[in-house]
Amino acid sequence: MSARSAESNGSQARRPRRGPALDRRAFIGCTTASLALACAQPSPRPPNIVLVITDDQGYGDLACHGNPVLRTPRLDRFHAESVRFTDFHVDPLCAPTRAALLTGRYAYRTGVTAAYAGRSILRRDETTLAELLSANGYGTGLFGKWHLGDNWPYRPNERGFDETVACWSGGVTQAADWWGNDYFDDTYYRNNVPEKFDGYCTDVFFDEGLRFIERNAHRPFFLFLPTNTPHAPYLVAERYSRPYAEMGIPEPRASFYGMIENIDENFGRLRRKLGELGLEDNTILIFMTDNGSSAGWQDGFNAGMRAGKGSNYDGGHRVPFLIRWPEGGIGGGRDFDRLAAHIDVVPTLLELTGAAAPDIDFDGVSLVPLLSGEGEFPEDRTHFIQHQQVRRDGEYQMESPRPFYHSAVLTERWRLAGGEELYDIRADPAQAQDLAAAHPEVVAGLRDEYETWWEDVTSRFDEYLEIPVGAAEANPVRLTSFDWYTGGPPNQRVMADPPWDGPWADGFWAVEVVRAGRYRIRLRERPPVANFPIDADSAHLAVDGQDLEAPVPRGATGVTFELDLSGGKKTLRAAFSKPGGLRRGACFAYVERLGP
Repeated sequence: MSARSAESNGSQARRPRRGPALDRRAFIGCTTASLALACAQPSPRPPNIVLVITDDQGYGDLACHGNPVLRTPRLDRFHAESVRFTDFHVDPLCAPTRAALLTGRYAYRTGVTAAYAGRSILRRDETTLAELLSANGYGTGLFGKWHLGDNWPYRPNERGFDETVACWSGGVTQAADWWGNDYFDDTYYRNNVPEKFDGYCTDVFFDEGLRFIERNAHRPFFLFLPTNTPHAPYLVAERYSRPYAEMGIPEPRASFYGMIENIDENFGRLRRKLGELGLEDNTILIFMTDNGSSAGWQDGFNAGMRAGKGSNYDGGHRVPFLIRWPEGGIGGGRDFDRLAAHIDVVPTLLELTGAAAPDIDFDGVSLVPLLSGEGEFPEDRTHFIQHQQVRRDGEYQMESPRPFYHSAVLTERWRLAGGEELYDIRADPAQAQDLAAAHPEVVAGLRDEYETWWEDVTSRFDEYLEIPVGAAEANPVRLTSFDWYTGGPPNQRVMADPPWDGPWADGFWAVEVVRAGRYRIRLRERPPVANFPIDADSAHLAVDGQDLEAPVPRGATGVTFELDLSGGKKTLRAAFSKPGGLRRGACFAYVERLGP
């Protein structure tokens, strides 16, 4: 059944269509005493937005959610003053959550279905919240982890953000990150230009965010603070981790908790800055996380949920979502247990700010009817979660989508996990008792809704997300193993100590040759700053129908090919080999157009 026919018969799987947002003055200029958003006068300007999203921190990784050892006093205070959505869901992995959060559309629809392997790049024809707000006069800034494309035109500065300081790849120390970063005194990219910073990564990103607020205090702004902590590797100053170790908490959880305590301190600094500048009352401040816990749930506290990051059980995707806007009447320590999700954030913020938007088919719905107490909100909506990080025979099989793999179908009562297991989430939040045999009609109905959704969101799954080469805007282009299709990228810790004894991974890049002509392609195992000799005898390059080979001179750190390339979409595969059939992908390829 098609998505269109599902809409016509009233299926919950339909995609809500959202056009221009409501007039903010009509929303803020309250006229009824019953309106929960008690705001007597409209603000002279639209509200600011500050969205903080942390990396791999789960629902149970907050003291206010019952964690018996973790210290998060500033976030606890914010929790007490906020509206809390207690049944709020994201994707089980980093990049898909970011894609859905910034577009209001399911990650599968945007091309982002995994955390790497060619499937963490946001399609060029998607529109981000930053682009929408920028078009409505907002200053926009991102400071932290982007994880939706490291090359032009996929970087945050090309997706609506005026100012950025970002780490590339899926986080610090990963394949495309600046070589040698270790969370302390690292090099990040300011508006796509590398720059050395002093201090701990989270402190740096909040420092830059606070300066952005100061520079934009005179106008509405959108500040996006996606921290790369507490994602692995679990690196933090000992003063944060030692107290937990002294409690007997083992590593890596002691450091993981220390990283969260550092986030808590920085969140307090953020609120103080907003208060000092007189901006807190007219700022929509949101705190959330990007998936379930990575290090806190095993043998730790998980708020009674099953599993953690990557899982299709609730522990993998149910996360905190706290929102406060004093001038709009949003706050006061209220809970909503209605099913809500990351795809709802863009429609909600557009309605709250009154920002005009093109006629985008959002998958999410505005949460304003819940916040205001007026208007309609779906009584029993159905939501879908899945990622496609499928590993078989040592490689990630991203080009062959598997229905129901790592999937969950959610309603306010039911969870269908993997298309087979059924849980009554209200009666059994730990998802311990599979009720599929007792309720086959529920399983069949949810499977039908999923199949309609799957047919819709995977219609473009076979399209690669090509990285342009030869464009005037970006020449040369650095390709990294993080964007290999099929291959799992080794991180810098694997590549750091020659000879590289890590897995012999391989893969190819999807590229688009923007202008035909003469090209130079230099292959490396590590970036130039690493200055390590290549541990191989031969270099191989296959692109545009050409299959080339060259010897690797002793001590060489790179091997260069020059060749003519025709225009258009292509795959590019590069590798190094040793005698005996040993072969692994070249983790870095620098592609430069030389001329006609």
